[in-house]
Amino acid sequence: MNTTTADAGSVTVAGRPQARQLRRSGHDKMLPGVADGIARCLDADVTLVRVSIAALVLFTGAGVALYAAAWLLVPEDGADQSVAAAWIAGRRDRVR
Repeated sequence: MNTTTADAGSVTVAGRPQARQLRRSGHDKMLPGVADGIARCLDADVTLVRVSIAALVLFTGAGVALYAAAWLLVPEDGADQSVAAAWIAGRRDRVR
């Protein structure tokens, strides 16, 4: 028996919640929307995610690399592919 609700994040199949997809935000964003996408996926406050990213940047420097990787690899809401995948597909088309 399938049950669904209005919230796409809480769709259940046979009593199990559906996995949330990590997508960059297209509407509530600062810069490319990575923090909002992570917050929605984790069901957390976006401010907490932004502070965590800032702490990683300030204390380890790893936050810059992780944020850039997320921007390149995580697709935006409504997009079929990420920035990196679109760039690679464009390069393949140009080579052919």
